[in-house]
Amino acid sequence: MIDKKTLYQHSTLATLVPGLLKGTLKMSELLQHGDTGIGTGEGLDGELIILDGQPYQVRSTGEVKAVSANFTVPFANAHFADFKSLFAVNHLAGKQLETQILAATHYQNIFFAVKVSGRFKKIQTRAVAKSESPYPTLLATAKAQKIFNAEDIEGTLISYYAPQLFNGVAVGGYHSHFLAAGYGFGGHVLDYTINDAEVQVQAFTTLEQHFPLDDPEFMAHDFAADNIANDIEQAEK
Repeated sequence: MIDKKTLYQHSTLATLVPGLLKGTLKMSELLQHGDTGIGTGEGLDGELIILDGQPYQVRSTGEVKAVSANFTVPFANAHFADFKSLFAVNHLAGKQLETQILAATHYQNIFFAVKVSGRFKKIQTRAVAKSESPYPTLLATAKAQKIFNAEDIEGTLISYYAPQLFNGVAVGGYHSHFLAAGYGFGGHVLDYTINDAEVQVQAFTTLEQHFPLDDPEFMAHDFAADNIANDIEQAEK
C-alpha cells in the first residue's frame, strides 16, 4: 500500500550551507518515495519540481527540461500526492495566501504540502547556476542566481511547509517551486500574485529523514561551526 501520510526528505537543508553540494541520491531512488516533490541537483544545478511522477529541472538559463533517472540530488523532498481541496482564491498575493492557509488548517506545527493550480497574475522565480567541486557555500552560490519574471501565466506551485522548530532540517515556513503549464517557465518561487486558482493541502503524520551515510564529507563535517539559520534565511530570499 502506498503511504500518503509520510513526507520523505533526502539530507537536510543545513547540509547545503557549508557547500556540501555533491549529489548523493539518484532521481530513480527519490521517485520510489513519491510522485510529487521539489529539490535541487548536484552543485545546486537548477530547481527541481516533480509533478505526476515526472521530474523537471529549471536551469539558470531559464530552460525547463525533463530529468533522467540517473540525475543526482544533494537535497530533495518527495511524497505521494493525496491533496484535499481547501478553497479557491482570486486576486491574492502569495504572503496573504500563506497566512490564510495556516488560519484555515491550524497546521503550523506539522509538515504539510500545498498545491496551487491555476492562473497567476505575476510570479517571480529564481534558479541557480551549477557549481563545480570544490563547491562554494550556499550563500556564495545563491549570489549567482538568475531571476525570472512572468505575468498572466498558468501553472502549478508546489510548496512544503516545515514548522519553525525544524528550521535547518528544512526551510522553516514555506518552500515553493513553480512549473508553468507549457513547461516553459519555472523555478524556486520568490514572490507571486494569483488571479484565479484552486488551493489544495496534504498533511503529513511522519517525516522520513534520509541521510547520505555514504558521503564522507557529510559524515565528517562539524555543523556547529556553521551559521545555519542566518545563511538559510539569506539564501532563500
